[in-house]
Amino acid sequence: MPSPRPTPPVHGAPCWVSLMARDLPSAQTFYGAVLGWRFRQASLGEEFSVALRDGEPVAGIGALAPSLQVPVAWMPYFAVADADDTAARIRERGATVAVGPLKLGPGRAALAADPDGATFGFWEGRTASWRVGAGSAPAILELRTRDAFAAAIFYAGIFDWASERPGGCEVTYEHDQVIVHDGTHVVAALRGGGVEAAPDPRVRPQWHVHFRVRDIAAVTEAAVEAGGTVTPVTATQDGKGSQALVRDPDGGLFTVTAPGAPV
Repeated sequence: MPSPRPTPPVHGAPCWVSLMARDLPSAQTFYGAVLGWRFRQASLGEEFSVALRDGEPVAGIGALAPSLQVPVAWMPYFAVADADDTAARIRERGATVAVGPLKLGPGRAALAADPDGATFGFWEGRTASWRVGAGSAPAILELRTRDAFAAAIFYAGIFDWASERPGGCEVTYEHDQVIVHDGTHVVAALRGGGVEAAPDPRVRPQWHVHFRVRDIAAVTEAAVEAGGTVTPVTATQDGKGSQALVRDPDGGLFTVTAPGAPV
């Protein structure tokens, strides 16, 4: 987790995103070439780095331990007041806490999977001045799942979304998707079947990170040249921008988004 300028996080809101890569230098080379990131060593040790854009933190990239047989993936972390309480809530709802909570630098972290298998993390402690939808941070997080409404009930139960708790996140339901607000920005969208629709068995539930770029054509071209693969550019959900799904050479998926509809 980033440590500069620690601030009290918004309870239940995304507070960081990170990629656990099999080869840290290779991952840094790819994301540097594609997204123009620069890197500095994180406070957690030489196996962790913080990606910077315009001098501001964007995300973390760490080295995945060879003993862990897990796929390379971007992981969102959500801020919680008590990691042990959150872990208990997750287990009570039939989901899995895979790692932790463990002491990690200035706080405590854990990794979990929701009932449909989408992985995420949670963090107890102060965080950097980083917020989805603002500055150099990702534009939005997106959960692609089989049943958005059921997923919203699960995450609301563990993160106190849509509760009367002061300083927490609010939830709205718009066009068959659940939208999460942190009081200032839209920070997450849960997308899947509608309230009365049957869950879609073809969807592999997964959290996706959307990174903002200025020139989506240049970025997707750079991704292919650097050994990644890219889907065709499409319009964003609101029709006001363009987006494309990118897979890095190690298999990590992320979305790039830019203003302006696709040509």
